[in-house]
Amino acid sequence: MSPLPIDVTDPNLHYIPRRAVVDTLTPNATQRVTLIVAACYVVAIGILPILEKVIYPFKLLTVGMHEMSHALAGVLTCASVEKITLDPQEGGSTRMRGGIPAITLPAGYLGSSFIGACLIAVGFDTNASKVACLILAFFWILTLWWARSSWIAWATIALMAALIVITWLVAHSVALRFLILFIGVMSCLYAIWDIVDDTLARKVNTSDASEYANMIGCCGSRFWGAFWLVISCVFFAAGILVGIAAFKDDWDTQAARADDFLGGTP
Repeated sequence: MSPLPIDVTDPNLHYIPRRAVVDTLTPNATQRVTLIVAACYVVAIGILPILEKVIYPFKLLTVGMHEMSHALAGVLTCASVEKITLDPQEGGSTRMRGGIPAITLPAGYLGSSFIGACLIAVGFDTNASKVACLILAFFWILTLWWARSSWIAWATIALMAALIVITWLVAHSVALRFLILFIGVMSCLYAIWDIVDDTLARKVNTSDASEYANMIGCCGSRFWGAFWLVISCVFFAAGILVGIAAFKDDWDTQAARADDFLGGTP
C-alpha cells in the first residue's frame, strides 16, 4: 500500500522543510568572518608558543573558571565552599565540605567547557556578548568571594574587567564580541587539553578523573577522561552551531543594536 500524500497546506501539520534547517546552519558573511577569527584563535592558542606570555592571563582565567565550576556544583549540591586557590603556575584548587562528589568532581572540566561553549555562541553577536559580560561579572564576584585571599585571582579578574570595559567602548563594541569569543575558545580548548593531558597522555594520579574513578570504583581514569573529552568536544561544536543558528544579524545591524543596548547613549 502506498503512503497517503501529505497536505503541506494543512494548518494542523507541523512541517519543517529540510532546506530550512540547512539555511539555518549555513553561515552568512558576518558569521564566516567570526568562524575565521575563531579558527585563528585555535591556531594561536594551540600552536604558536610565542604567544604564551600574551595569553597567560587568559590561561589563569580558564583555571579560575574551572575552579568556579567545581564551587558552583558544590553549592547546587548543598556543599559549603570554603576556599578557591589559584597560583602563578596555572594550578588551582577548590576546598569544600559536603556536596555530591559524583557531580562536583567532573564539574571542573565539563563546567568550564560548557561556559566556553556558551561564550562561543554569544561571540557571534554583540548584544549577546554584552549580556554575557554582565553574567560573567556576577560569577567573577562569586569567585573573588571564594578566592578572596588569592591575589592572583584578584589581579586576573581585574585585568579581564578592564579589558571588557575598554573593548565595550571601542567601535560599537565589536572588539568586545571578539574578546568574549576568545575567552570562550580558550576555555573550551584548555578544558579539552587538560582532560587529555591529565588522563589520556600522562595519566596524572591526582587528577579529577582519577579521583572520580576511585570513587565510582570502575572503568579507570582513562575511561572517564575519554568520556568527559567527548562531552567537552560536543559542547565546543554545539557552541559554534548555536551561534550560527541564533545570531544572523550583519555588522551594521549589530552595531545599531549595540548602540541601543540598555537604552543607548544619551
